[in-house]
Amino acid sequence: MSGCMTRDLQRDILSVLPSLRAFAISLTGNVDQADDLVQETVVRALGNIDKFTPGTNMAAWLFTITRNQFHTAYRRRRREVEDPEGTYASKLATAPAQNGNLHVQDLRTALIKLPVEQREAVLLVAAGVSYEEAAQICGTAIGTIKSRVNRARNRLSELLGVMNPEDIGADRVMKAALPRE
Repeated sequence: MSGCMTRDLQRDILSVLPSLRAFAISLTGNVDQADDLVQETVVRALGNIDKFTPGTNMAAWLFTITRNQFHTAYRRRRREVEDPEGTYASKLATAPAQNGNLHVQDLRTALIKLPVEQREAVLLVAAGVSYEEAAQICGTAIGTIKSRVNRARNRLSELLGVMNPEDIGADRVMKAALPRE
């Protein structure tokens, strides 16, 4: 770690990692790629820590770096060979051992079907990022974020066959992803 980085900054970065990893997994749909994305985010953040303004939101800064890295990698991958046969996608689907894992897998599969803009908006809000912060991270207006989240929640409800959020159970993240009554 950099000698000029304070323990508070280190603590702030470490406290965001679980949410950052969950966001990265949802964006990529692949745990290994997500871990690489989070690692690249931390490397970039530490390399540019002098550009972080103390007193501002560390989580928003790290989510922004993650999002930008994801889009950069996505643009790079678009030039690579596609997966028209679904060979790669079929490897992502695994039979979970428990019902809870089935629900997570179903949600993950449904999330991947959302447009990237809707997916990242709903995931940021589900991770506890405010609409204002999500708008800043995504570089768009707050109304656009609210619209994307609403559309994502409605589409997830359709894809998961859930008409009432109470049918899902007590999972906070899952409830946050569904339309509010």
